[in-house]
Amino acid sequence: MSFTDSIRTCFRKYVTFSGRASRPEYWWFVLFLFIGQIVAGILDAMIFGTGEVVVTDTSVSASSDGPIGGLFSLATLLPALAAAWRRMHDTGRSGLYVLYPLIAMVGIASFIGMVGGFDLIVGGDISGLFTGIVGVILILALIVLALSPLIVLFWLTRPTQPETNQWGPPPRAQMTEGTV
Repeated sequence: MSFTDSIRTCFRKYVTFSGRASRPEYWWFVLFLFIGQIVAGILDAMIFGTGEVVVTDTSVSASSDGPIGGLFSLATLLPALAAAWRRMHDTGRSGLYVLYPLIAMVGIASFIGMVGGFDLIVGGDISGLFTGIVGVILILALIVLALSPLIVLFWLTRPTQPETNQWGPPPRAQMTEGTV
């Protein structure tokens, strides 16, 4: 699958969370998102004066909190999530695995709220959270939170399951059948 085919496929399947996405389909789309965000940052800096563009001998970076970057992110949020969801299916995992970092964040926030940690944070006594068994649990939870995006990234890089799984036939088989 080529770069343009990937973009076309991911936008055609804008909110399609069923089926499978091959590695090239997903990673070409991720590259498009990366390039698009840089271009949006540059446009925001040029048109609205928001954000910044840094050009050095070896790299170009752009960050933006302007409207073009925000609209690009909003327009590509669902296709990016759907493509990652289908990519997980392609590796034989549930698409819910993409949400592990979010689940970890919600779990940690719930735990902190349950033990009265928000009062400590507002009062400026963050060190009070890290005492006793609550501190041990919180440290372990923070380690899980730090590792969960890396685990999801690892799963997204896994090869395609060559056989049909519960989410359908492999993506190449779909292309040859003309059902893409």
